[in-house]
Amino acid sequence: MSGSNGAVDPVVLATAGYDHTIRFWQAHSGICHRTVQHPDSQVNALDITPDKQLIAAAGYQHIRMYDINSNNANPVINYDGISKNVTAVGFHEDGKWMFTGGEDNSARIWDLRSRNLQCQRIFQVNAPVNCVCLHPNQGELFVGDQSGAIHIWDLKTDHNEQLIPEPDAAVQSISIDPEGTYMAAVNNKGNCYVWTLTGGRGEDATQLHPKTKIPAHKRYALKCLFSPDSTLLATTSADTTVRIWKTADFLLMTELKESTQRWVWDCAFSGDSQYIITASSDNMARLWSVDTGEVKREYSAHQKAVVCLAFRDDVG
Repeated sequence: MSGSNGAVDPVVLATAGYDHTIRFWQAHSGICHRTVQHPDSQVNALDITPDKQLIAAAGYQHIRMYDINSNNANPVINYDGISKNVTAVGFHEDGKWMFTGGEDNSARIWDLRSRNLQCQRIFQVNAPVNCVCLHPNQGELFVGDQSGAIHIWDLKTDHNEQLIPEPDAAVQSISIDPEGTYMAAVNNKGNCYVWTLTGGRGEDATQLHPKTKIPAHKRYALKCLFSPDSTLLATTSADTTVRIWKTADFLLMTELKESTQRWVWDCAFSGDSQYIITASSDNMARLWSVDTGEVKREYSAHQKAVVCLAFRDDVG
């Protein structure tokens, strides 16, 4: 592991949740090598900056940024002044800005190059925001809210549109595949909606075309995520399972089940799309083989539910 010499570790795995800690792991061994205290609140979401220098932790009324490659236990940047929970966090691919979503009915953009720690742009909706997804074109944010709406915020023109795949079914998670050809959204009824995407290049706004509706889970769906190679879609649920669907036909390929696993809140694929890491209410994170559905590694140290994780194993 890298020390405080500024070297960047090629593999970063962090987990967090309700025990007010962020834990960093050796992904291959399952050993927790660093624990950072996050005393103010639970952690709702994590993401790693594109340069792998910082990790953002979204909590109650704030975002805290911690240095990944040193043993500094304190946040190096604090973004405050938000009301209620921050539920989503992510980054522009060049690290220019951060986006967040929250229970204050808004999505926000924060300029990371500015010394001013105020947010630069706010997109207001009429219900608490559960998830925010940045299109691979880096120019459109897809915002899912508690009322069932998905808002498309064009950052260049500031125009926005909305669609409601299922009225009164809260949109829990949105994912767009890396090629920008599919979008998926899951809701609290367990359904997964998939659209094909066109446009979204140059001046053209992205157009959505309904593709399929998957009755993915019998209970709450919590997260959906396309694999880096765009061939798989994972859905996680309160039914204690993760299901892996093939994007060729959106049929079920693998179900990830473990007898002690509870609600599965978050997931992340490995860069080669062969493995997936999950975060669960049984205080555990797990590494699974996508093909066989076997648990390859367990990450056990949290004292309470693990509800978010961040994983990067790409080289460079």
